[in-house]
Amino acid sequence: MAAAAAPLPAAVADWWERVNGSPAWQDGIFYALAVLYGVIAAASFFQVARIQRRVPEYGWTTQKVFQFLNFVVNGARCSIFAFRRQVQQVNPPIFQHVILDLPGLAFFTTYALLALFWAEILYQARGLMTDRLRSGFYIINYVVYALQGFLWLCLWWNPNHTMLVISKLFIAGLSFFTALGFLLYGGRLFIMLKYFPIESKGRQQKLREVGRVASICFCCFLARCIMMCFNAFNKEADLDVLDHPILNFFYYLLVEILPSSLVLYILRRIPAKLRLSQYHPLSSG
Repeated sequence: MAAAAAPLPAAVADWWERVNGSPAWQDGIFYALAVLYGVIAAASFFQVARIQRRVPEYGWTTQKVFQFLNFVVNGARCSIFAFRRQVQQVNPPIFQHVILDLPGLAFFTTYALLALFWAEILYQARGLMTDRLRSGFYIINYVVYALQGFLWLCLWWNPNHTMLVISKLFIAGLSFFTALGFLLYGGRLFIMLKYFPIESKGRQQKLREVGRVASICFCCFLARCIMMCFNAFNKEADLDVLDHPILNFFYYLLVEILPSSLVLYILRRIPAKLRLSQYHPLSSG
């Protein structure tokens, strides 16, 4: 029985190589990713339109900005995978790195905004000022984009394998600390909600929502960190080439498409429409 099962790995390896080397399979997988990202982008845009129609007087709330950033990130990924073969032909090659890496940075900003929202809830519940949190969010994003821009310039000036490894490890480190942020603020908010009075309105629903979203985001960014480390040191795990379509499909499915879909579904509720109470004008007396 064991002897009969031995040829299976060779057959699987042969299929893997055949699919990776087939332009038809490459285009099909990249178009499939483009469709999946396009669906998520459309859903996010629909949510922004719903919120604007329901409560236009709220302006750009955290929820609306979060949904809009999801639309931008997923729309960018959709366009990149729809024209993936043309992106690979862009010159100089540094612009390929910029096009492929920039949506990942925007993905970080999008979900860091969610962690910021939870941190603000924690601070407000304790009667603390939240101004420093928002300032810290802007500073962190500025530093992240500045460092990534510096790495791109270095890679443009001196394109070598070492700089490419450093750039990928930077994304891995960023993903690791983002996962820690969700573990810290998501966990603390979950504990705070757990010990709220049992009669608190919406407590159980919010408890489940925070627990699920924090778990999804933590696993998503931790998986991204691990994969980026493999990507940096193993050419067989390189995501920035055309002949690894299967790896691209599973990577983006697991670290962006599925997490985004689940989080957007869990956070699908939008604010209730404002109802003005009956107005009684004051008499001049």
